[in-house]
Amino acid sequence: MKNFIEVGHTEDEQEQQIKNWLKQNGAQIIAGIVLGLGGIWGFDAYNAYQQQQSIEARALYLSANTNTLEQLSADHGDSGYVQQSTLLQAKIAVKNKNYELALQHLGSLTNDENTLIANVAAFRMASIYLEMGNYDAAISTLDATPSGSFNGLFNQLKGDIYVANNQVELAQKHYKLALTQISKDSELQSLISIKLADLN
Repeated sequence: MKNFIEVGHTEDEQEQQIKNWLKQNGAQIIAGIVLGLGGIWGFDAYNAYQQQQSIEARALYLSANTNTLEQLSADHGDSGYVQQSTLLQAKIAVKNKNYELALQHLGSLTNDENTLIANVAAFRMASIYLEMGNYDAAISTLDATPSGSFNGLFNQLKGDIYVANNQVELAQKHYKLALTQISKDSELQSLISIKLADLN
């Protein structure tokens, strides 16, 4: 669009230029306003929809049972509540001593793209295998998961697994590793040191 007023013209000429400019560009201006308002209304409608979806997902998460987990997965699979609900279902299963169901829930999360969720799931699976006395599966679960910031926790748990399996040297090795990987001001430092001292 050209400038609608040219400098150096009289007021009457400038008024005529404004009228001509509006005739030429009026439709574009109106279309721009309509599109702008439509975009705002559309964005507001989308935000309202997203908020409603989030409320529904949270309600399903809070109701926490197997049926709602399936509905949550189907209707809100990318909400983040699915992983949390799955972890909660596994916890409930462990409380009820239904270890196989807990392992099934956790197994679906060990390859999650969210590494924190994957590490938590692997740690809990290995703890369940330890509880069941399946030491090889416990170690394999931890070894199969890139631990990252969970190194210290994984090594501490490996130490516990090796103690339970009467493999003292391996237990000592992993407790010592855990002490180097866990923050010096963590309460776990004292706990692991006590476990290590008990093995001497």
